[in-house]
Amino acid sequence: MTSKDVLQVGALSAARGEKRYGVCEFAVQSQPYRLPLWLIHGTADGPTLVVTAGVHAAEYASIAAALEVGRSLDPRDLRGRVIVLPVMNQPAFTARSIYVCPLDGRNLNRVFPGDPSGTASEQIAHWVFANVISQADYYVDLHGGDLVEALVPFTIFFRTGDERVDQKSFEMAQVFGIPILVSSETPGSAFSAASRAGIPSILAESGGQGIWTREDVARHTNGLDRLLRHFGMISGAAPEPVPFTLLDRFLWLRSEHEGFWYPGVAVGESVQTGQNLGFVKDGEGRVLQSAVSPADGRVLFIVSSLAINPVDPLLAVGA
Repeated sequence: MTSKDVLQVGALSAARGEKRYGVCEFAVQSQPYRLPLWLIHGTADGPTLVVTAGVHAAEYASIAAALEVGRSLDPRDLRGRVIVLPVMNQPAFTARSIYVCPLDGRNLNRVFPGDPSGTASEQIAHWVFANVISQADYYVDLHGGDLVEALVPFTIFFRTGDERVDQKSFEMAQVFGIPILVSSETPGSAFSAASRAGIPSILAESGGQGIWTREDVARHTNGLDRLLRHFGMISGAAPEPVPFTLLDRFLWLRSEHEGFWYPGVAVGESVQTGQNLGFVKDGEGRVLQSAVSPADGRVLFIVSSLAINPVDPLLAVGA
């Protein structure tokens, strides 16, 4: 719950002018699930910003950025409220698991807004959506390339058809400051579910391949700082506009086979319709599948693993 005087998630609360770090515990399939988070409650009124990371728990630059923001924000300098949840998918973080939650093998970012009677991932998503994300006036979900993904930084927003929400989400994407914007829905993702629920939301991507450079982390922390200044939640000049390219299609190519993946392009590279972007081969080198570009566009991410399985993503083209 949120009121003018108390910011609360589960049993953790922060009065006006307070900052609290703690662990919320709730049941997932009758077992305790522990979720650390920060509550930062400013001394003056303002909007509520929710920041999450670690939905995919090996996307380390985003997690490091959320940790940094949670540790550094001072409620005395804040107008409004900020909730920071740095590692949503705790079992995956411990297991260094790519894509999925080890409790049920599901992709947590494909089951929002969740189901209190569903699988482990669906129950986690339901609790986070009902208790954390639903409090937001604005929502930012931080991501990056997973352990086996290289990417060019980009920000996604979703056009729901609600003019107010869509305009604000687009505004947030521009203000965040990453020059590539993608207008796309990822069904079952936290930011798409939040947008559908009337909360302006974005998903920001920076970093990948298990590496969290200072530059990749700063891209996230700077983006959040720009948003906080833009919404008048902290002091400082309005952020300078950043020129951007808007892409309105996010086209994934997936493997149809188990085998070996040989990309033929690099992240950020411009490609054309029909261009071969790489091959899936068997152990003898026979081509099992050609990854053919479905459109003119730009390569946004590439799986960097030699090992590939059926249905695994190979790469994505923004068009």
